Amino acid sequence: MSENKKFDRQNDAERPADNAETVERVNTAQAAEQPTEGDTGVYTHVFKKPFEYAGVTYTALTFDFERLTGRDMVSIETEMQMNNEYALAPEISRSFQAKMAAKAAGIGSDVMDALPIKDFNRITNAARGFLIDTGY
Repeated sequence: MSENKKFDRQNDAERPADNAETVERVNTAQAAEQPTEGDTGVYTHVFKKPFEYAGVTYTALTFDFERLTGRDMVSIETEMQMNNEYALAPEISRSFQAKMAAKAAGIGSDVMDALPIKDFNRITNAARGFLIDTGY
């Protein structure tokens, strides 16, 4: 496991009977709840109430937008086209921003789609802020 990723998981003996897994993904030590002005490349979202999806409980997710490449952007557009979705302007497309955030956190876009709206909005706002900051 690399230094830049930290997964907090309960040991099998301590795991609840429903076998839910608790995950906290933090990709950098300096990641903060809110990006500072001019530093929108990394955003850590801490859930006020743990979010559970597909047997995994998320307490926090870190979105490292800085690590994304042009190939990732094209991949997002391709994924959207396969679903008959098109983003004429990614900086205003919630679907594009959600898929970009999923790539930045190393999770599936289905996880993003299942988030409570309040968390979804904060995360996609961070993605939009990054796009605008990088001149998109």
